Amino acid sequence: MKKLIEFGRKAMFYIRVLSGYEERKIRSYRLQLQQRLQQAEERKAAVRKIPEQMILSEVRRMVEEMQALNKKLEDTETAITDYFKPLDQQAEEVVKMQIKGDEKRKDEMMEAMQKQALLEMAQAEKQKNMPMLNTNKYVQDKASTETVDQK
Repeated sequence: MKKLIEFGRKAMFYIRVLSGYEERKIRSYRLQLQQRLQQAEERKAAVRKIPEQMILSEVRRMVEEMQALNKKLEDTETAITDYFKPLDQQAEEVVKMQIKGDEKRKDEMMEAMQKQALLEMAQAEKQKNMPMLNTNKYVQDKASTETVDQK
């Protein structure tokens, strides 16, 4: 009986091989394996891309945060400028007033120095002319004493 069952199995196998059933089954099985391998490769590629995508998304997030921070800094800078604008104007007015005062003092000092220089020049001129006057006086005195003596 065992031999009969074994013979039946072999006969069925030959019939399936000759009819192409076994070949279709093998092709189907190979196609399934190929599809599984392809899906596994796709999952593997997706898993490899996940770190890249995570890094890219992290970089995007950081860039967005930096842009937001830059915008906040610009807004803060504008607010500070607007806040200190009146103080800057007042400081500018004070500086202008100080400059005007300094220029006025400078002009006064220049006038005083010019007057002093003129006085010194006049004094020098007088001192220069003094010896001449002294000699002229001496000559006049001598002439007057001579005229007095002659009389």
